[in-house]
Amino acid sequence: MTAAADPQSHDELLLVRREAGVAWLTLNRPDAANTIDAPMARAFREAITVLNADTGVRVLVISGAGKMFCAGGDLQRFARESSGAATYVEGLIHDLHAGLAVLENFRAPIISAVHGAAAGAGMGLALTADIVLADEASRFVMAYTRAGLTPDGGTSWVLPHLVGLRRALELTLMNRTLSAAEALNLGLVTEVVPEDKLMERAQEIAGDLARGPTAAYVTARRLLRQAHHNSYSEHLAAEADAIVNSFRTPDGLEGVRAFRERRPPTFNGV
Repeated sequence: MTAAADPQSHDELLLVRREAGVAWLTLNRPDAANTIDAPMARAFREAITVLNADTGVRVLVISGAGKMFCAGGDLQRFARESSGAATYVEGLIHDLHAGLAVLENFRAPIISAVHGAAAGAGMGLALTADIVLADEASRFVMAYTRAGLTPDGGTSWVLPHLVGLRRALELTLMNRTLSAAEALNLGLVTEVVPEDKLMERAQEIAGDLARGPTAAYVTARRLLRQAHHNSYSEHLAAEADAIVNSFRTPDGLEGVRAFRERRPPTFNGV
């Protein structure tokens, strides 16, 4: 991976850098398995909000520092709160879910690059992405009920949408740990790559997407995500509006011209 153009930190809990239209967001609590505590959740919300407002961001890549992607909530921290744990977690969840809501309607495609464990809210964060890359040694597990807790981080929404209710119930109630290959077979993961090729593959895909028609990508991902909520007639109307509007965009016009002129298109992301 090449050096970043403008390294930033959010109290060192999250590392953010931008390069050639790609924003790289790294969870940076490696000594705590990148678990999410209140400061991490707040930093996440703030970072995602800033990136979503940045018109130069055409792809977002989310990864974790150290040996794993994210082991979910920081249960050690929650335990120290004792009787105040509910109040502590309430604030944490407010920030985490606010950040995830921004991701749902993010201004660009999202890639997650998963290594080690993606557990609990870490699994939810990974699955929020449009493209989920996992190395061969990665593992996915819900983990909540094992600690007497219920799902958060969007996991109880995204999991049944991806694998169906019956399988989602199994994974949630029985806490079966999925290998990368099993996650791929269930449709949770887009692609499995060798351990030493994960970030290289993420950079390759991010580069391709960053050169593409960002506005069309965003509208397409919105249509696909809304398909679960709309009736067929409502969705046809939404598709009609979207494709008509795409012919009004610079990238839409460029794509049609390039097709007519039999040349590769040059998209500017608008």
